[in-house]
Amino acid sequence: MDRKDIGYQGHRGRLRDRLLTGGADALLDHEVIEYLLALAIPRKDTKPLARALLAEFGDIETLLTADPGMIARVKGAGPTVVSALKIAQVAALRLLKTKIKKAPILSGWQALIDYLHADMAFRLTERCRLLHLDNHNRLIRDEILSEGSVDQAPVYVREVIRRAIELCSVGLILVHNHPSGDASPSEADIQLTRSIVAAARPLKIYLHDHVIISSSGACSLRGLGLL
Repeated sequence: MDRKDIGYQGHRGRLRDRLLTGGADALLDHEVIEYLLALAIPRKDTKPLARALLAEFGDIETLLTADPGMIARVKGAGPTVVSALKIAQVAALRLLKTKIKKAPILSGWQALIDYLHADMAFRLTERCRLLHLDNHNRLIRDEILSEGSVDQAPVYVREVIRRAIELCSVGLILVHNHPSGDASPSEADIQLTRSIVAAARPLKIYLHDHVIISSSGACSLRGLGLL
């Protein structure tokens, strides 16, 4: 091992010690990414790449939720680096999802929004998902309804109702993202929401909300008085 190797290995050891003794706030953002990448490529100084990735994407959230192809465009970010970043995202999503499973969703609304934002806010194409709830407002199933283009993901009311019947859902929360960054509902979003409400009501299935996620935040159609 030459002096250069000894230098970054010693630095890495100091990062590890700070992490283990100081907890979540002990490392700066670029140090978090640097250490994560070091686990994937241990025989390389990962500080320059960590800084380059954060310079490109701006912050950790945007980096971890970025499209794999966009990450790979950064020089030095090969498949191993991309995979390391995406597995960190998966772990974070699993942690957030565990929180929303442990209590009625409507009493832990912010935890739900945090989970949805982490999963959908920075997607390049629209994704629509449906959360199925039981009669205690606990999550039964979180399912992706459709994947679409940059401005559309088709949703069919009959499929929403059919699946709700199959799962014996009592409540539903519809969610989709706007890649444009504007979470404001379109006229089509409003009409879809009202169509689902009308179809579900005779079956005593309740649409609690239609939530739109974007990089700028989240929008609730119920909160806007549109549901």
